[in-house]
Amino acid sequence: MLRAPLAAALAAAFACRGAPTSTARHTLVDARDTYDPRSLDPALSTDVPTGRAVSYVFEGLTRFTADARLEPDLATRWTRSADGRVYTFHLRAGVKFQNGRPLTARDVVHSFTRALDPATHGGRAEPLLPIRGAEAFADGKAPVIAGLAAPDDSTVVITLDQPLAIFPKLLAMPVASILPADAPANVSDHPVGTGPWTLVRWKHDDYLLFARNPDYWGGAPRADSLEARIIAEPSTAVAEFEAGNVDVAEIPPDEVERWEADSARKRLLHDAPSLQLVYVAINTTRGALQDRRVRQALNLAIDTKTILAQLVHGRGTQAAGVIPPSLGGADTTRAPYPYAPDSARALLAAAGHAGGIDVQLWTGATPIMVRVAEAIQAYLNAVGVRTTIVQRDASTARDAARKGEADLFLKDWYADYPDAQDFLDPLLGGGNTGLGGNVSFYRNPAFDGLMAAARREPDDAKRDALYRQADSLAYADAPMIPLYFYDKLYAVQPWIDGFTLPVIFNGQRWTGVRIRTPARP
Repeated sequence: MLRAPLAAALAAAFACRGAPTSTARHTLVDARDTYDPRSLDPALSTDVPTGRAVSYVFEGLTRFTADARLEPDLATRWTRSADGRVYTFHLRAGVKFQNGRPLTARDVVHSFTRALDPATHGGRAEPLLPIRGAEAFADGKAPVIAGLAAPDDSTVVITLDQPLAIFPKLLAMPVASILPADAPANVSDHPVGTGPWTLVRWKHDDYLLFARNPDYWGGAPRADSLEARIIAEPSTAVAEFEAGNVDVAEIPPDEVERWEADSARKRLLHDAPSLQLVYVAINTTRGALQDRRVRQALNLAIDTKTILAQLVHGRGTQAAGVIPPSLGGADTTRAPYPYAPDSARALLAAAGHAGGIDVQLWTGATPIMVRVAEAIQAYLNAVGVRTTIVQRDASTARDAARKGEADLFLKDWYADYPDAQDFLDPLLGGGNTGLGGNVSFYRNPAFDGLMAAARREPDDAKRDALYRQADSLAYADAPMIPLYFYDKLYAVQPWIDGFTLPVIFNGQRWTGVRIRTPARP
């Protein structure tokens, strides 16, 4: 009840006196999270706030930079066998946990085993499942993980079931973080990692306070402390930003116009491409939708540019495939489907549906999704595709789509890691229909063959070329209507130095960020 008046009061104060230009705070305050982390246990890292907080305290063998590049972390280097199945990681010398104990290869084996242990209820250790024997161990069918070995204190050897060229990227995910083999059972309450920050206090649903680790192997963070604020209402986070109480906040879509129209506010804005695709899955097994010409007609019937400009306030890039332009493999020269209703009608007629067809468009209850669904309905109706919107809660809509009960399903997809494979495989792979994420039920052996080759290809440029071919092939088959990649908009205080908005949620650990000291009068 207090949130709305508080937000209004803080916004009014901003309007009267203008934005603060300096702060006496010494603690960095991040307000990007809208709900409490589930845990600070890496094995239970299943959501963004949890993964972000875990990445402050813990580290993995590899890590992502703010611009989503992979770089060494606790492993200084690694080699890959000729058959692509065996990775040998060499650990960084001199690294210590925050309790003073040295890092050894045994800790890596313990951490991966613990994350996969069926006794660790509620985790999501998919990044580790490519390891030989990991799935059997996780299912309780094997006593150990056959593909994990520590031949000495500084070497970890990981054998995979199948070649997977991007496996080192999976090890940069929070669930693959390393904790000491002798860590206490209540890891979440007493997290001990090798990372740049240590937990000081966690006031649930309010904030987490971290202090810099003065003994961090990579050099202590520039700031004394970091606070992750939990603010459920985006408008409240924005108001707190305007009052100077937080340093970084996301600007919600309905606030974008106000911020961009004000010169003082606009100077503080920074955008970042997010790994989020908004699209309409077309069930390629249902009725007229089995015909590629009909699916192409649906793409031609929709004015995505107008939807993006008017409903999303231009916060995105029109999609011409499923790979975000910020990732390798994206074909940025490919033109999106144009808005061509006459061509859409012609394709429908050529497919034997001159009188139109009837479809159901399923969507969740998120306001922006409902508005986009209504716009799509109007465009489709205009070319004779009589569209009924079926609005359900997100879980019900998702379940119906996975069971193949939805003709069309308006949804979004967030990648877990920054690689084209995490869009192509789950959304379009023939082995991932239904529960696996491919709710278009698209199957194309040529597409699957290209993806199988990409998984084995160690050369980045050659792998990206395979991704582009697969994406192009699927785009022509039109198993979906790719709408746009959403770009998030953030406000960053003028006194913050060294902060770069990350493409991936755990790509910014705040180690090089500081608050500029106000100039003396």
